[in-house]
Amino acid sequence: MQIAKSPKKGMWTFKNFNIADWFSFYRVAAVPILIALLWFGERELFTWFLLFSYSTDALDGYLARKLKITSARGSQLDSIGDQLTFAMGLIGLVVFETAFITENLILILIAFVPYLIQMVIAFIKYGKATSFHTYLAKASAVVQAAFILWLLFFGPVYWLFYFMIVLGLLETLEEITLIFMYDVWVADVKGLFFALKDKRRYPDTDTIEQ
Repeated sequence: MQIAKSPKKGMWTFKNFNIADWFSFYRVAAVPILIALLWFGERELFTWFLLFSYSTDALDGYLARKLKITSARGSQLDSIGDQLTFAMGLIGLVVFETAFITENLILILIAFVPYLIQMVIAFIKYGKATSFHTYLAKASAVVQAAFILWLLFFGPVYWLFYFMIVLGLLETLEEITLIFMYDVWVADVKGLFFALKDKRRYPDTDTIEQ
């Protein structure tokens, strides 16, 4: 059994990128554009660019599976793009929907603080963010994207907001549990049920690249 090699080496070597990697990298490269649109107060353009970034998240995963070009590098690049896009979405809400953020700050912090704790735990244990890409994480990302985009385009939908908070908390708790279940960094774990049967939890030491 072989564990996926760490993507640290050659992480940003563009000549090794496949088409799915390029879609993931777009989300990273789009950040300066989104920041500029925020700076100039271009709410509509910012929202459309954010929508495109979210769309590439669906495309890169589909292409990687369809073309069978999944890799540890691609998984981590995808996670970095996801985290940056989510961060830009939150910053967009702070800039363009300040009143909504202020009114719901406590609920937002209840969901966001555990997420930060999960990130800290991952970096302490693995030296980088997780890339489990569980079904719950994917569902949470879709709901987050739907809420943020709908709020920026049309205004708040509170039932979707509350659903996003609950789903986000459940996903964060699952991520923390998985971190404690896996001694080494792995990519693409579908969820807790699948992790219980995953042989990667008990890797042979001679097959892991440190």
